[in-house]
Amino acid sequence: MTSTTSRLLLLLSLLQSRRDWPGALLAERLEISHRTVRRDVDRLREMGYRIGATKGPDGGYRLDAGSELPPLLFDDDQVIALTVALQAATASGAGIEEAAVRALATIRQVMPQRLRHRIDAVDFSTVPVRGGESPVDPVVLIALSAAIRAREVLRFDYADGGDTARPRRAEPHHLVARQERWYLVAWDLDREDWRTFRADRITPRIPTGPRFVPRDVPTGRVEDFVSARFRGATRGTAWPCQGSVILALPARDVLAFAGDGAVEDLGPNRCRLDAGSWSWVALAASIGRFDAEIEVLGPPELADAFRVLAGRYAAAAGPQRG
Repeated sequence: MTSTTSRLLLLLSLLQSRRDWPGALLAERLEISHRTVRRDVDRLREMGYRIGATKGPDGGYRLDAGSELPPLLFDDDQVIALTVALQAATASGAGIEEAAVRALATIRQVMPQRLRHRIDAVDFSTVPVRGGESPVDPVVLIALSAAIRAREVLRFDYADGGDTARPRRAEPHHLVARQERWYLVAWDLDREDWRTFRADRITPRIPTGPRFVPRDVPTGRVEDFVSARFRGATRGTAWPCQGSVILALPARDVLAFAGDGAVEDLGPNRCRLDAGSWSWVALAASIGRFDAEIEVLGPPELADAFRVLAGRYAAAAGPQRG
């Protein structure tokens, strides 16, 4: 690259790194005169960048958002980050898979050889968690995000697992992506409670409703709230069914598969497991996967769940042969 081109790229990088730059400081960083700074700024403006002049004793420049997309500048690490993000976008469930592939090809095409090698080295596959599901329309995600940002009541039709969509009203708070699905966390105005709505079942209505004052999401963090709802918890973040057992296995063999359960070492081939699930039968079944002798410490509901499973398994096995 020529000296002027290199200087323009450095100037653009500086302008992107902070909101305001005094002209004198730019000249010092670039080791050029104030007059050269003004000429370089004019060159960037001709390329499509909206660079405003700031007033004051020092005078300076500010990079503003424009109406058109000018040439962009990324450093090496940003290029790798974009590559990873675009490859991962093919499993985002946001209906942008084809656009992500085209964007990745565009970035690769304009990269210098040294960066192209690094991009090609970042090659991985995304395994879909769910198959045959229709991704959410990006237009819907944009509409939901706009309502969240504007703090406006969202009016929408919601197909709650059936063929008939029913009108709903809610105060939208967060969009959450979980296992290739997108969810809207919102305060349901008709039910006066917090709800999670699948975004692919939402059809936004226009116009939106009045503005609202945001409420505090239960548990404080929206990530904890969504995880708790998928656990079946109605209060707090804990599993609704929690129990304790002793397993005839070393603690190290149980710990790797205990998930968010707690494991206590009780000596050779013996440990205690405290775990939870969305139902007692589900908890008993998850403990049974360890393939070891089990002693139930409590509560009684967990022991009853093992009896239920014992009956089901015996019926499934059928009469003993021979």
